[in-house]
Amino acid sequence: MKNFIYIIAFLFSFQVSAQENLDLSYYLPENVTYNQDISTPQEVLGYVPGTWHVTHDLLINYMRTLADESPRISIENRGTTYEGRPLLLLTITSEENQKKLEEIRKNHLELTLPGSGQINTAEMPIVVYQGFSIHGNEASGSNAALLAAYHLAAGQGAKIENLLENTVILFDPSLNPDGLQRFAYWANIHKSENLNPDPQDREFDEVWPGGRTNHYWFDMNRDWLPVQLPESRARIATFHKWQPNILTDHHEMGSNSTFFFQPGIPERTHPLTPQINQDLTKEIGTYHAAALDKIGSFYYTEENYDDFYYGKGSTFPDINGGIGILFEQGSSRGHVQETDNGLLTFPFTIRNQFTTALSTLEAAQNMRSKILDFQRNFYNNARNSAGKGAYIFGNSKDPNSAYHLAEILKRQQVEVHELVEDLQADGKSYKKGTAYVIPKNQRQHRLVEAMFEKRTKFADSLFYDISAWSFPYAFNLDFNDNVALKSAGNKIDSLHKPEMAPVSKSEYGYLMEWHNYYAPKALNMILKEDLRAQVAMQPFEAAGKMYDYGTILIPIQNQELNSTELFELVTKISKEANIEFNAVTTGLTKGISLGSNEFRALKPQKVAMIVGEGITPYDAGEIWHLFDQRYEMLLTKLDTRNLGRANLNKYTDIILPNSWGNALGKTEIDNLKDWVRNGGTLIGYKNAANFFKQNDFMKLEFLENDVKPKNVTFEERRDFRGAQGIGGAIFRAKQDRSHPVNFGYVNNEIPLFRDTTIFVKADSTSYNNPIQYTANPLISGYISDPNLKLIANTVPFKKVSMGRGNVILFTDNTNFRAFWYGTNKLLMNAIFFGDEM
Repeated sequence: MKNFIYIIAFLFSFQVSAQENLDLSYYLPENVTYNQDISTPQEVLGYVPGTWHVTHDLLINYMRTLADESPRISIENRGTTYEGRPLLLLTITSEENQKKLEEIRKNHLELTLPGSGQINTAEMPIVVYQGFSIHGNEASGSNAALLAAYHLAAGQGAKIENLLENTVILFDPSLNPDGLQRFAYWANIHKSENLNPDPQDREFDEVWPGGRTNHYWFDMNRDWLPVQLPESRARIATFHKWQPNILTDHHEMGSNSTFFFQPGIPERTHPLTPQINQDLTKEIGTYHAAALDKIGSFYYTEENYDDFYYGKGSTFPDINGGIGILFEQGSSRGHVQETDNGLLTFPFTIRNQFTTALSTLEAAQNMRSKILDFQRNFYNNARNSAGKGAYIFGNSKDPNSAYHLAEILKRQQVEVHELVEDLQADGKSYKKGTAYVIPKNQRQHRLVEAMFEKRTKFADSLFYDISAWSFPYAFNLDFNDNVALKSAGNKIDSLHKPEMAPVSKSEYGYLMEWHNYYAPKALNMILKEDLRAQVAMQPFEAAGKMYDYGTILIPIQNQELNSTELFELVTKISKEANIEFNAVTTGLTKGISLGSNEFRALKPQKVAMIVGEGITPYDAGEIWHLFDQRYEMLLTKLDTRNLGRANLNKYTDIILPNSWGNALGKTEIDNLKDWVRNGGTLIGYKNAANFFKQNDFMKLEFLENDVKPKNVTFEERRDFRGAQGIGGAIFRAKQDRSHPVNFGYVNNEIPLFRDTTIFVKADSTSYNNPIQYTANPLISGYISDPNLKLIANTVPFKKVSMGRGNVILFTDNTNFRAFWYGTNKLLMNAIFFGDEM
C-alpha cells in the first residue's frame, strides 16, 4: 500500500511538473521544422497552450496574427454571436491554392451537380471542415485549435506542403464563442498555483448554467438542421458554400472516460445514411487509432454515440454527401483532475484533440479520391432515387409560420417554389401566397426527405438524441408529401416575408385574428401602450368575414390615444409584427356583438421565470429566447438563490421550467402559494408536474410503466431501461378549440413534441381536458409498447384554480430547441388568457 501511495505521488508530481514546464514539443509531431517568422501561440498569448484556458478574445487574436503572417491562411468574419463576438473562419491551404480559391470552390461544388461524371477527382483538393468546442466547457478542442493552426501555418517540409496542396481546410477555432469565454473565465479564476486535482474542488463545478451553451443557453450541437441561432447560420452558410467532404466536431465527455472517435454503434445509424459513409468513417478511424497509439493514448470506437439525428455536427454531413466525425475526449474540466484512469491534465486532453485533428487531415489526403468519388456518387444516387411529385406545406391563417419553415429550407439550399394556384389535397386547403412547394427531384432530395419524414420503425430502441423531428409537424402546418409537380410555380430565389394588407383607418375599432404566429408580439405592443384590448371567447362574423376564438378587439372609444394616433400605432404594429388588422365600423355582428360580455378585457402581463440551480438551462433558455427574440417581451429571470427574498407581487405570471431535485425550499414554495392565491398564474413544465403534486399545488394522477424485465441479461439491463424512456418523439393530441389554451389554432388536432414519460390521467369532466392525446397518438419517433399504451388518452395540459390565481401545467416542451414553432402559442395563451381558462 505504501509503495502504491509513492507511485501515485510520483505520477502526480510528474504530471503537474510536466504541465508547469510545458513547451510546444509536448504537442507537436517529431521531425517537423517550423517557420521562425510565424508567431508561436505563446508569443501572442503569453503562455504555452494548456497552461491556462484560452479566452475567446485571445484565441481570435492569435488566429488573426497567423492570418497576417502566413500566406497559407485567409480569414473572414461571418457575423457575430448574441454577445457580439466574431464568428471567424480560417481557410488554410497552400499559397498557390489561396490564389485560385474561388475556382477550387466552384469546381468542388460541381461534384454535387448533374454531369459530374467527367470530373477527374484525382486532380482535385479535398475539403475538410474542422470545428472545435461547440460546447464551450469542452474546451480542449479550441485550445487544440491554437496548435493545429500554428502547425498548418508554420510547419515546413514536403509532407505538410503536399497536404496543403491537396487539401482546403475550413478551420473554425470556436463554434461557441460565448460559451468558451464563460467557461475559460470560470476555470482560470479557480486555478491554484499548486494545482489541485480533487474533483470536489470548485474549479470543476461551474456555476449555473455553465459554459456548455450559448448566450440563450442552447445546446448548439443540436441546431445544425433547424439553424435558429446566429452561430449555426454562419457555419451552415459556410458548409453549403463549400460542401466539405469531411467535418470534424471536437467534444469532451466524462472525466473517467478515455477518447472516442466515430463510427458509433452501427445499429443506431439513420437508414438514409448510405453504408459506404460508415465504411469510410471506419477507415478514417484507423488513422486516428494509429496516431493515438503512437503517443500512448487509450481510446474506443463503435461502442457509444450514434449517427441518427441529423441536427448534430457529426451527423449533419452524412445526409449532405460528406462524412461527419465526432471526437470525444475525457475532460479535465479544469487544469488537472483525479480520474479512474489516473491524473488527467488539461495539456493531455489538448494533445489528443490536436493529434486527431492531424490524423483527420492525413486520412483526407490519403483517401482523397475515394472520398471525393463518394460525394459525387451520393448526389447522383440521390437524384436517381428522388421520384416524382412534390411536397407542399402552408397555413392560410398563419403565413408567418410557413414562411419560417421555408426560411430554414432555403438556408439548407433546398429549392423552394411558390404555389402556382390554390389547391385542395387530402381535405386540406393550400392558398397561393401562404403555401410552398418543394420538388422531390432536386439536389437536396435526401436532406428534404430526412427533414419531412415520419418514422416509427427502428433497428434499435436507444438514441443518443431525439428519434423524430419532422418539420411540418414542428410548425403545425398543413402538409402533403405527394402532390403533382405542376403545383410548383416559380422558384423562389429570394424569400420575403408574407405581405399583409395595409390597415384602414377606423373610428370604431380594429380586429386582430389570433392565428398569426406573431399575434402575441402585436398584443404585447398594444398592452404596453396602456391601450384597452379584449379577447373574443366565441366566434363571430363581421363585415362578411368569420372571426375565430381568440380574436383581439381594440376599441377606439375610451383610449389614451385619439383615433388618428391609434391608427398610426396600429399601422406601426402591423408592420413590425407582420400581422393584419381589420377596421370595423359597427358593433352589430353575427354571433356575439362587439359589445358582448363574451369579449373579456386583457391586462398587460409582467412575466418572470425561475432560473438557477435545479432548473434545466436548455428549457429555460428556450423560453427566454422566445420572449426576447421572437415576441420582444420582457422576462425577468428570478434566480433560485434569491427567490425567497424576491417581491413576487410585481408579476402576473411566473414560469417554472423543467427542474430536478429540490430546486425550491419551503420558504420559496410558501411564497409561491401565497402569490398564486392572491391572483398570480404559475406555469410549470415537465418535471414541475411532480413538484406541483408533492407540494399540493395540483392534484394529479400519474400512470406508471411497471414493465418487468424478462429474459434480460445483466449485460442488457441498461438497454432495457433506456428503451423505456422517450428520447424525443411526436404525438397527436385532440384540441378543444373553444378553450383559451387553444386559441389561435385552426385544426382539431395538434402535433406535440414529447421527451418525458410523465403520463397524466385525464379528468373525468371532459371540458377540463382541452388537450388530450388520441387513442393512437404516435406520429413519428420511438416509444416502447408499454409506454404507447400508457400515453393513449392522457393529457399534456392541466389547469386548476388556487385562491384567486391559477396553476397551469404542460407535461411537454412547447418551445423545443426554438424550431417547434407550432406550440409556442400554447405558452402565450396561458400567459395572456390564463384568467379565462
